[in-house]
Amino acid sequence: MNLIEEIARLHDPAALAVVSGERRVSYGELFDHARAIAATIRTHDDTGRIARIGLQCPNGVSYIVLSMGVLLSGACLVPLAEELTDAERAEIAATTALDFILAADVLPWHGDEAILTASVSDGTPWKLHRCDPPAPAFPEDGFQALNPAFIRFSSGTTGTSKGVVLSHETLLARITAANEGLQIDPRDRVLWMLPMAHHFAVSIVLYLHAGATTVLEHSSMREDILATAERHDATVIYGSPFHFAMLSGDSGSFLWPSLRLAVATAAALPEATARAFDRRFGKPLHQGLGIIEVGLSVINLEAAREKPASLGKPLPAYEVELRDDEFHVRGPGLLDAYLVPWNPSPLDGGWFASGDLVRRDEDGHLYLMGRKKSVINVAGMKVFPEEVEQVLNGHPAVFRSRVLGREHPQMGQVPVAEIIPADPAAPPKPVELQRHCKAVLSAYKVPLVFKMVEELPLTASGKIKRILDETP
Repeated sequence: MNLIEEIARLHDPAALAVVSGERRVSYGELFDHARAIAATIRTHDDTGRIARIGLQCPNGVSYIVLSMGVLLSGACLVPLAEELTDAERAEIAATTALDFILAADVLPWHGDEAILTASVSDGTPWKLHRCDPPAPAFPEDGFQALNPAFIRFSSGTTGTSKGVVLSHETLLARITAANEGLQIDPRDRVLWMLPMAHHFAVSIVLYLHAGATTVLEHSSMREDILATAERHDATVIYGSPFHFAMLSGDSGSFLWPSLRLAVATAAALPEATARAFDRRFGKPLHQGLGIIEVGLSVINLEAAREKPASLGKPLPAYEVELRDDEFHVRGPGLLDAYLVPWNPSPLDGGWFASGDLVRRDEDGHLYLMGRKKSVINVAGMKVFPEEVEQVLNGHPAVFRSRVLGREHPQMGQVPVAEIIPADPAAPPKPVELQRHCKAVLSAYKVPLVFKMVEELPLTASGKIKRILDETP
């Protein structure tokens, strides 16, 4: 089975697939170009198996076309996100034992001459580079047997990313289950702002499978985003709490009457952001829990206004258990394997242990509390860094913060904070921050140390990296 071939057969070739600025691409055009790219790749692929092809391409129509081409060729797609450093891309290439790299931008870290130079239909040039991979650190036969479509690396907030392998069958099961809740169909126009290298495998593939139109917006300015939403009567938007906080601050008159579904994911949704978005546009903001290994299994569809901070309840296809507050999920579309170290049986009786700590209220609604590995244990009491960071970030002199656990001989751990000041010339005093935290937090949650920094380490998807500080 090849999921992308199925998508190509499903829809009217004249239907609109993607809009980007003034460019409009029909389903027929999209897959005609993708098939041509696939044929070109096959001509040069002499591996005799499912090849692994890394894709280095900026967000845009070209990313969609090239991804479709790689998958239609029968290869396994490995995204190489544009924000990664050269060393990080090279590490992924080595870890996945890439056979080829398809690059639609410069590739200085690779160095080898391209075996092929061509262009996408809009004139975007791309090159195919042959790799000389090391012997894979995983069994080739086991990998091939999965019918792999994607290898995706997690954000790495708490440690080394292992590489998640997803087959064509798994992707179909995942997007089918997710769409039982999202209900995307050919009438929808989905406004897209997120990095494709991190969300393409489920989100955009789901939109294409459902026959919707994906509207691309490259600007990060809220005025531009809302102008695009108005111009194309966008019906769905899927983004992070940051995006929705930004949009909620708009002071214009556009009320977005066509919007039927706004979904926040990637981080815990602050209630204040949800309320602000509802006040500004008169539409509830639905929080969902998206996990690379699982997909979208939980979304707040029933009580977005009454309980805006809730993750909601599991979608019909999924079962959820809380074991010592850790979120466990079972259902369709869960990962097929971890790549390195190789683990073709990553589930326990069909259950995936997410590492997310969740609580359930009396009505069965779930609430995200934090990450299991990021929890700070202070004399046997749990401190969730995200909770403390939310308080710190509410101080007017704080631009962003990160809270870590530092080892302590008596307490086990104590919380410490790193702060990016809103005004570097006038950083907040530690006593001010302590007083601010003590007003709303228990004493054991208040950081003992506040360190001013210029920047904080982020994952490729913009999340805070959780690195344990073991300095006594």
